[in-house]
Amino acid sequence: MWLWFHKLSSPPYAYRMATLLRPWFFWTALALIVFAAYGGLVLAPPDYQQKDAFRIIYVHAPAAIMSLQVYVVMAIAAAVGVIWRIKLAHAVAAACAPVGAAFTVVALATGSIYGKPMWGTWWEWDPRITSELIQLFLYLGYMALRASFDDTQRADRASAILAIVGVVNVPIVKYSVVWWNSLHQAPTISKIGKPSIELSMAWPLYTMLLGFMLYFAAVLCDRVRSEILRRERNANWLVETVKTS
Repeated sequence: MWLWFHKLSSPPYAYRMATLLRPWFFWTALALIVFAAYGGLVLAPPDYQQKDAFRIIYVHAPAAIMSLQVYVVMAIAAAVGVIWRIKLAHAVAAACAPVGAAFTVVALATGSIYGKPMWGTWWEWDPRITSELIQLFLYLGYMALRASFDDTQRADRASAILAIVGVVNVPIVKYSVVWWNSLHQAPTISKIGKPSIELSMAWPLYTMLLGFMLYFAAVLCDRVRSEILRRERNANWLVETVKTS
């Protein structure tokens, strides 16, 4: 296990693995997203109350889930970088932030589009919506903090602390509809017990979520490679890799 951990923390090994895995993640994600979109927009029956307006859930819900999952990955990577002083872990954390911020923007935008016909307003200072907005600010704050340092090591340490502290907002977002009165509907799929959605509507949702996960993995591979190139630009192994590629 420790040998595997040591190899994974090696920039040359991580660069090669990211290069190898990226196309598998990307093309599988693309196929799943297209299939899920067809299932959600065409095959799934309309909701008996919301009619076809509910179909935005096939983008909104997976994006919202990914906005939290990516932050957890970022916080774990930051913690690994601080505890074991693994530079590659900081690179992974830095690579996660823009992707997580993008998922959060999509979740907020699609939620606003859904809220207008359902609630009669584009925005409401609802516990779930407000905590999700704070999630976006945490991503933006992490990126801004990193950019404020010229020294990479100082940027790694400072931003890692913010990422680790900010992870407290993840359960707040997730359980806000349970802890407080909320316009937002209660958990549908991410809950203990049977999901509150019919299988004919649920399978495109799960498929889209899996597609988003693999898309995140593909983009993460690209961004980690970019971070490695930036951090290891003077390393001998990178010069040899460029010559042989």
